[in-house]
Amino acid sequence: MPLTPVDIHNKEFSRGFRGYDEDEVNEFLDQVIKDFELLIREKKELEDKLTSQNERLGHFSTIEDTLHKSIVVAQEAAEEVRGNAQKEAKLIIREAEKNADRIVNESLSKARKIAMEIEDLKKQSKVFRTRFKMLIEAQLDLISNDDWDHLMDYEVDTTELKALHEVEE
Repeated sequence: MPLTPVDIHNKEFSRGFRGYDEDEVNEFLDQVIKDFELLIREKKELEDKLTSQNERLGHFSTIEDTLHKSIVVAQEAAEEVRGNAQKEAKLIIREAEKNADRIVNESLSKARKIAMEIEDLKKQSKVFRTRFKMLIEAQLDLISNDDWDHLMDYEVDTTELKALHEVEE
């Protein structure tokens, strides 16, 4: 058991013949008690300070562990987000490629259909032109025919017709 200031203060020495000077011993003991009390107080303060520092160190260690775990979680989340983004990008690219293929195929199909329609219109135009040409030639033949000249040779007496017309009115 460690020595306390009270133990020092209450210490009684046995008296012997020609022993130490009692006042000197008491003064020295008083000085030892003061120094010992000071050392005990300093020790207690240092222990309190050490306890406080250990608590702070524990607190900071906890914060460090928490931060480390948070960083790990953030890194894992970032990896997951990156992975998901890459998957989504691949899906978007695949969908875009499908749409592009579909659009190209539809465009090619429409182009073929239009080309066929153009060819059909060319044929119809050629047939129309041929028929129209034949019609015009037939009309020209009719106009060129001598039958028109014979019509001009007929003479009609209009006086009889005028008289008939006046009677009817």
